[in-house]
Amino acid sequence: MSEEIKEYDERGNLIYSKNSYGYEEWQEFDENNNEIYYKDSFGYEYWTEYDENNNEIYYKNSDGTEYWYKYDKNDNEQIEITKKEFEQIKRNKGNKKSRELINNSNISRFELMDI
Repeated sequence: MSEEIKEYDERGNLIYSKNSYGYEEWQEFDENNNEIYYKDSFGYEYWTEYDENNNEIYYKNSDGTEYWYKYDKNDNEQIEITKKEFEQIKRNKGNKKSRELINNSNISRFELMDI
């Protein structure tokens, strides 16, 4: 018989699980029950942040991938940019494509003085 272990927080969110093979997962949640952290027994991790409407606005994983998200007034996702794209915008801030990306993204979340 296989045994699975599950633990929940006070709001009912699954925060820990372990299967009969020893595979484990850990999760953390914010006050709105949005998952903000995940880790498994293989070492894979990711972190997320949310805005006041519970839209995901930031994602980063243990592989180094990062995404930023922006939403319009109807909570429709508009654009996502990677850290590499952001660095490219910083290097080429004067060209038309970079100005368009800045205007259509959530770059304002960053220190614009650096751009």
